[in-house]
Amino acid sequence: MKINFRKIELERGEEAYDVLIIGGGPAGLAAAMYSARFGLRAAVLTEKVGGQLLNAGPVEDYLGVISAEGPELASLFEKHVAKYGVPIILGRAEAVERTGNGFKVFTEGGDSYWAKAVVVAVGERRRKLGVRGEEEFAGRGVSYCAPCDAPLFKGKVVAVVGGGDAAAQAALMLTNYAERVYLIHRRDKLRAQEYYQGLILKNPKIEVLWNTVVEELRGDKALREAVLRRLSDGGRAALPIDGIFIEIGAEPPVEFFKRIGVKLTPDGYIEVGPDMSTSIPGVFAAGDCTSATPRGFKQVQLAAAQGALAAYSAYNHLIRTGGITE
Repeated sequence: MKINFRKIELERGEEAYDVLIIGGGPAGLAAAMYSARFGLRAAVLTEKVGGQLLNAGPVEDYLGVISAEGPELASLFEKHVAKYGVPIILGRAEAVERTGNGFKVFTEGGDSYWAKAVVVAVGERRRKLGVRGEEEFAGRGVSYCAPCDAPLFKGKVVAVVGGGDAAAQAALMLTNYAERVYLIHRRDKLRAQEYYQGLILKNPKIEVLWNTVVEELRGDKALREAVLRRLSDGGRAALPIDGIFIEIGAEPPVEFFKRIGVKLTPDGYIEVGPDMSTSIPGVFAAGDCTSATPRGFKQVQLAAAQGALAAYSAYNHLIRTGGITE
């Protein structure tokens, strides 16, 4: 049975929390659970519960869970967090202001919520191809995470789209499982580091399709082929594949935190310390939106662990500042 979180609708400024967690993926839900266990008055503000797990295929690398579909694992997280009664506010955060002793977070719908501490766990938005079939086959052949899904394509034929380090790393990783790997790049030269380029061009399992773009993804119950267009002459062809990995970049939706002084890395991620603290006291961050997560290794276990640590650090911050609600 699917557990539904308690959804709360509040008038502007009506509720205040010890900690407000922004984001409902593994990092945010772990932060919510641990915040409640530490006795904090916590709430989660998120557009949807589950984060990127909702679009993931089988997850086979989360310790203690032999295999679960992404949405199934998200549901398990829901059930666990629901035990602690942490309310979920459905909405999208779009602005934050510093107050004298806390933070006010504003939603797209015009509501606002006040908290003494904030945990930012908004993940990142993977750039998509925007072609027909991409959404339809997400989790059924279309993937945005090679470390997560590569083992599912043992002995299969797959493609990787992109030309940077992430695409090169994904293609190389996939050669450990797939029979054949096509690297599809819209230009005539890769942007990846020379080291990776050398490995790519020497690997007999990898074929680079230069000056080529994906126009459509087709299949039935699962992905079966990609329709390609060659930019040099406009020629089109159908490429039979079992899976395709989209590696054309990602960006965390954290720009509004920069406005209050939260320091970002040059590529736009929240810079955190070993305790998941940011440059602003009382603001913590966890998961894929942070500098702590390796760019080529986005994992549920890492996100959940960082969420737990962020909650612990927020708890300690509130103890030091005398800010825990009785």
